[in-house]
Amino acid sequence: MSNQKIVDILELTAKLIELHDGEESRAKIYLSATYNLDKYSGKLENLDFGQLVQLQGVGKLTAGKIIEIVSSGTTKELQELLQKTPDGLLEIFKIKGLGVKKIKTLWKEASIENIDQLEKACKEGNIAKIKGFGEKIQSSILESIGFVNEQKGKVRLDAALLINDLILKQFELSFTKFQVVGELARFSEVISCFQYAIIGSTRNLNKEIFKQNLKQSSPNRWLGYFENFEVPVEIFNVSESEFNSKTFTLIANETHLSKINEKGESFLQVIQANKNANEIEFYELFGSKYIVPEMRENHSSFEWIKNHTNDELIKYSDLKGILHNHSTYSDGKNTLEEMAVYCKELGFQYLGISDHSQSLSVASGLLPSKVIEQHKEIDILNQKLAPFKIFKGIESDILSDGSLDYEPEILKTFDFIVASVHQNLTMSLEYATERIIRAIENPYTTILGHPTGRVLLSRNAYPLDFKKVIDACAANNVIIELNASPYRLDLDWRHINYCLEKNVMISINPDAHSTSGYHDMEYGVKIARKGGLPANLTFNALDLGQISKYLSLKNQIS
Repeated sequence: MSNQKIVDILELTAKLIELHDGEESRAKIYLSATYNLDKYSGKLENLDFGQLVQLQGVGKLTAGKIIEIVSSGTTKELQELLQKTPDGLLEIFKIKGLGVKKIKTLWKEASIENIDQLEKACKEGNIAKIKGFGEKIQSSILESIGFVNEQKGKVRLDAALLINDLILKQFELSFTKFQVVGELARFSEVISCFQYAIIGSTRNLNKEIFKQNLKQSSPNRWLGYFENFEVPVEIFNVSESEFNSKTFTLIANETHLSKINEKGESFLQVIQANKNANEIEFYELFGSKYIVPEMRENHSSFEWIKNHTNDELIKYSDLKGILHNHSTYSDGKNTLEEMAVYCKELGFQYLGISDHSQSLSVASGLLPSKVIEQHKEIDILNQKLAPFKIFKGIESDILSDGSLDYEPEILKTFDFIVASVHQNLTMSLEYATERIIRAIENPYTTILGHPTGRVLLSRNAYPLDFKKVIDACAANNVIIELNASPYRLDLDWRHINYCLEKNVMISINPDAHSTSGYHDMEYGVKIARKGGLPANLTFNALDLGQISKYLSLKNQIS
């Protein structure tokens, strides 16, 4: 039972109490507890009642619920609330911008119990007529419904890799030879179908956990689902003689395979005419150098390989430090010292701590007095942990007018500044671009954080003119972040090529809110390689001496 599962159950309970006009104080107790439990880095399932009540924000009521959740996977209270709640109403909770009060209004006053009914009512203009809604909210709901529907049957890369491990363990029991193909083989940020090439019979699959769609399957193509996961699974039965060529074509994107060479042949035609060749030979026969699987998305990789080698691509082992991280000074789960010690234990040379700035009060952003307190602790820890170094950073909010949070006398006390947008995310392309560029032009900005604000499968990116943004970074010596959190993976890898053209460095940052968050760097590296990022343009591939010199020169200029 993960901490997140426990928090989710408590949070849902609080929402349903409010939905059914239950005891308001009880709902507040659960919500208060979830805020604090979300920061807890230990395993809640291992704590007894006495230990739970010692946690901040956890009283006897919540502690009892946690014990019940761990033992049974739910609570009697939640099950009773769910019995009174239409199943479809829970889906409406996924719609951005709809709180419990508005959902209750839709249910009680408009008899809306599922997303389909809500979408129909929006399209007919009936939601705008409800008091407290209006045209703007109705339009926003429709947009959010479209986004939710578009994301159905998809999963983020991190979850996909875990599910894939489960599937492959089953394959080991059923097939003599198999290979991951499709989106997962290319490390796409979102997976819409698990695809595999196998030698053997799908009749050997455990039918209790592999649920076949007989109508859409064929003798050489099994289509269905694995366990209760909503993402489809597609299995191609391939002969031994065609295994190399077939798996290759199933790994590469169709666009990549459609590339035409100087002889007028498509890459796919070359592969099909030389089925006994291997991956390297396919490219040689086509007239190109070998391209790694993650880059087999489009035609641009053929241009990239003309000017680069695969050895230049960033590797996890190339990273020398970890920037953009949060501690308990703001909304992190681990103390500054815990974050630093674990970073050092992982073999890195430096840590950039960058807690939230003061305007983001919801994330306990640092007031100037807290900044001073943190800097004093960093000085002490740097003496204790030397030669490992903690750099004094901040994730400064980009305010609505494009200015940075804090006055210049505070900004200049930091070694580096990650400038990010967290508020007022609904923007036009022109406004968003202007706002971001103004922040880039601020002499104190070191890194542009998660540039588009997207949350994969949850929130769309705000629109940006990326050429103008990257041009501004080039002109102002600002680094762009590739936020390695699997929830973000932002900068989008499709923009990396233009960064390379403009010689703009990219920093692969985990945005870690706990020590475990450091491991998200692995997702960031996969996405960076997908975009063709070389180590020599990766900011945190600089060693301690190089990055210290870089930041020192940057701060002298500002």
